[in-house]
Amino acid sequence: MIEFLTPGQLVRNPAHPEWGVGQVQSVVRGKITVNFEEVGKIVINGDQVVLELV
Repeated sequence: MIEFLTPGQLVRNPAHPEWGVGQVQSVVRGKITVNFEEVGKIVINGDQVVLELV
């Protein structure tokens, strides 16, 4: 999944729907930085979390 993510895409974390929609900021070596509307910038390990495209 992470190889298909690019900066600017909108995603959700199904494990944390309360975070709202997030915009991918960067994808570097399996680490995905996402700016979520409710919690701000979060770095996610793409090997452990599957994000949903919005």
